[in-house]
Amino acid sequence: MIKIIGDTKRPIKIWASDLEDEAEKQIRYIAELPFIHSHVAVMPDAHAGRGSTIGTVIATHGAIIPAAVGVDIGCGMCAVRTPLTSDQMTDLAKLRHSIERSVPTGRDSNRDVCTSAACAFSSLGEISETGLSKLRHETFQKAAFQIGSLGGGNHFIEICLDEENNVWVMLHSGSRNIGKSLADIHIDKAKSLMKEYFISLPDPDLAYLSQGTEDFQEYLHDLMWAQAYARANRNEMMKRILKDLSHHVFNEDIGLNKMTIQRIDCHHNYTSIENHYGKDIYVTRKGAISAKAGEWGIIPGSMGAKSFIVQGLGNPESFQSCSHGAGRKMSRTKAKQVFSVEDLRAQTAGIECKKDSSVLDEIPGCYKDIDLVMRNQADLVKPIFQLKQIICVKGST
Repeated sequence: MIKIIGDTKRPIKIWASDLEDEAEKQIRYIAELPFIHSHVAVMPDAHAGRGSTIGTVIATHGAIIPAAVGVDIGCGMCAVRTPLTSDQMTDLAKLRHSIERSVPTGRDSNRDVCTSAACAFSSLGEISETGLSKLRHETFQKAAFQIGSLGGGNHFIEICLDEENNVWVMLHSGSRNIGKSLADIHIDKAKSLMKEYFISLPDPDLAYLSQGTEDFQEYLHDLMWAQAYARANRNEMMKRILKDLSHHVFNEDIGLNKMTIQRIDCHHNYTSIENHYGKDIYVTRKGAISAKAGEWGIIPGSMGAKSFIVQGLGNPESFQSCSHGAGRKMSRTKAKQVFSVEDLRAQTAGIECKKDSSVLDEIPGCYKDIDLVMRNQADLVKPIFQLKQIICVKGST
């Protein structure tokens, strides 16, 4: 831990060594809320976000802040260690294009719904009555077509090598458009309730829903639904990528089970019910992952930096959490002003990926130093594998 801020209603425990002023202001607002449990934990990749700082663990009793969970509900990572080795990774451009044909990126969806995606979607059940009444019909219909799609922004698919040249597949994505749509419905509801009950907040995006109300229960239902959708989305993408990999090494007989030596999946924008400091509470991880003792996790760098497969140390002061990545050090707009396409090509040298203006705002230089992030959380996680990408697939923002 780097420092503790103690002049707020609840203490703020910080693992970030470079927390900007705007992020600290947001965290201070959160720490003054009446339903915060014990303290607020700030991860080493923290940076300012909407309402809540990204890289924050918010433990609450009796309420949840929908905007703190965020609009990409259930966004997270999946990684698979395969039996393949680096010498089997030939013609990387061909493999990248194969993955891009199998997995829609950016705003694209699948042209039809495959059997596995249809089964996954139907198994999720229904969303809440409020969600159904306010969600546009085409948005719900589109959700089935988006299972197995990547999205844009900082979402990615990577083929990586560990330090022993074993091949890993790693991907980052969430609940696509339906997660955002459901989040917006409940964020708007929380804000309207604050106005209705004359509750004044320093930031409107701190609007909350109170446990015991129908609005809270409906949000919790849709939250869990979207988190399950996000996991199903990652699962479908991983199936397709592993199939592409097996074809790439000219061995179509390698089944999905044989292609997976180890699999890890973790949300990093979500809420769960957990017990901390002797109380059952709601833990919202906004850009953070669970790091219980021995629990496997994924901490990616940028599209030009290394990533880490870790095991949690179960530190109670972080609510058994750690960072979800390197974290941005500048906005997308500023990144496009500061860096050029030539900079992008230089910073992604040796990696098979897009190297044009469509992904310039994801240039490695706009992210924090992953080595510093890892040093700052040495009491939260233990690195087990270090990965370096050889292929990176991204959708345009």
